[in-house]
Amino acid sequence: MNWDVVQGKWKQLKGNVKEKWGDLTDDEIDQIDGKKDQLSGKLQEKYGWTKDEAEKQIDDFTRDHR
Repeated sequence: MNWDVVQGKWKQLKGNVKEKWGDLTDDEIDQIDGKKDQLSGKLQEKYGWTKDEAEKQIDDFTRDHR
């Protein structure tokens, strides 16, 4: 699934995002609103990942939710 599809289905995918990255609060997930760069930044902040690691995690997530 490409990121445009994820962004379009963000409301349906929020539960999956919360399940995958449980440290994100509901408010943070709402603020991200399907924006990949914001999700990446929050994952870096919450998990201490590098930008590359956060991007890899996001890519794995989108691949798993086709």
